[in-house]
Amino acid sequence: MDNQRTILWVLFASMVFLTWTKWRTDNAPPVDAVVSSAQTGDAAQELIVSDLPAGPAAPVDSDLASLPAPDGAQPAPSVNAASLDDTIKVSTDVLDLHISKTGGTLVKAELKKYPLNKDAPDVPVTLLSADPAAQYLLFSGLVDTSRAGPTHLTALQSDKQDYVLGPGDDSIEVPLRWTANGVTVEKVFTLQRGRYYIGVTYRIRNESDKSWRALSYLQIRKHYHPPERSMFDVDSYSFDGPVIYDGDKYDKLEPDDFADEPVDLTLAGGWLASIQHHFLTAAVPSPDTVFNYDARFDNDIVTIRASSETFDVAPGAEETVKATFFVGPKLQSQLDETAPELSLTVDYGILALLAKPLFWLLEQVHSLVKNWGWSIIIVTFLIKLAFYKLTEASGRSMAKMRKLQPRLKALQDRYKDDRQALSQHMMELYKREKVNPAAGCLPMIVQIPFFIAFYWVLLESVEMRQAPFALWITDLSSRDPFFILPLLMGVAMFVQQKLNPAPPDPVQAKVMMFLPIMFTGFFAFFPSGLVLYWLTNSVLSVVQQWNINRKMAVD
Repeated sequence: MDNQRTILWVLFASMVFLTWTKWRTDNAPPVDAVVSSAQTGDAAQELIVSDLPAGPAAPVDSDLASLPAPDGAQPAPSVNAASLDDTIKVSTDVLDLHISKTGGTLVKAELKKYPLNKDAPDVPVTLLSADPAAQYLLFSGLVDTSRAGPTHLTALQSDKQDYVLGPGDDSIEVPLRWTANGVTVEKVFTLQRGRYYIGVTYRIRNESDKSWRALSYLQIRKHYHPPERSMFDVDSYSFDGPVIYDGDKYDKLEPDDFADEPVDLTLAGGWLASIQHHFLTAAVPSPDTVFNYDARFDNDIVTIRASSETFDVAPGAEETVKATFFVGPKLQSQLDETAPELSLTVDYGILALLAKPLFWLLEQVHSLVKNWGWSIIIVTFLIKLAFYKLTEASGRSMAKMRKLQPRLKALQDRYKDDRQALSQHMMELYKREKVNPAAGCLPMIVQIPFFIAFYWVLLESVEMRQAPFALWITDLSSRDPFFILPLLMGVAMFVQQKLNPAPPDPVQAKVMMFLPIMFTGFFAFFPSGLVLYWLTNSVLSVVQQWNINRKMAVD
């Protein structure tokens, strides 16, 4: 087995994998990104009405308009951009949230600590929208046997239009009220300092002489725009769409598959979310209650919903129903606080088991050095240290191979017309000199999973987003704007190659000489943090191999 050839194929295969990942295209049919105003009238209203979960005594396809409103209930308004304009504004230290008085729908969220672009720090990332052309809403509500109740179609009452988390406050509550037929429901949103999860609590009081039967539901509705892939935009390679967790398995849902593979689950302890690069919204039902999960894709809109089993509130009794929304960045610590395994939305792919410990180690180092670039360098050094003995054995094998180069060249010249004899004599020489030509491959094979896992950590972790290192590197999650790091990495790989034995085959030797150039081209568009990792690794490998060659007196 030829050492250099194996290294070449291992490296080439890893590059092919990452290149395929970056260049893969979405095969879904194109969907128009803009919906005309004509499409957002009756059709949109019909879609939203049909999304209302059926009450226990009503069939699923019941028309809400045909059902009489209970005495004293607020009329159900048309749910469109205009009706959602009447909002309550809530401001915390991390969120500016807009809650519509129509059903308590979350219609806008500005993330104060996350600028949309580094060059415009005063323009925050905004999630959610009531714009019909880019609808992205979080619905929640209770529906009773008459398909009424405080649903997302119902006008709710509020005492204030603005709520602000004060300097000495740890949390803030935003109450909305609904009353009909002796039943009063107070819907309370709770936001905490420094947190992106939003508690939703229903306090139900039944002062009528009849039992009140209802169910609760959570719903995420979003226009689906198939992403346009671009090698210059790392955001375009992260999954953008609905996901669901059933308490055991995490699934990314493809809207075009809903017709053939409908989502219909009944379980306790799950959640649903809509994710994009670095950010997400999630709806987390109470883990103690069984919910039915379903999804639909109509008129370019993806709707995913969780609706509970029915419950009864006896006359004179009170009941509390709880749920949670999450609207914000993919901060793994807060995701885990919100719901079990919600951190799976940080999409590390098949190497998540390796990526998560790497990210944890990066976090620990960052807590000390306060710079993600230096954290990457230090973690690379620690990884290199962990595999030092393995790479040292490989380096010694390479040094021995380098010493054997003249004798291997002589054998090649002597048996240039007899490949079988050449292979036989080379193997005898290896055995006699106690050299294993495959020993140099193992460290490279071991590093490939770390390399790919590190790639996803740097691409997916919002902590790396717009994180500066030094000088011209102002964002470790995007490419080097001047391609300096890739060029330095190519030089380091070239020096490393010069310290290793050259392949006896002239053609293979030329291919190996071209390898640093090929890698420089590949890495030119990778996140600069990843290039920094590979540059650091290459420099450490050069120093280690030079030291081994010096000790073994290899020229």
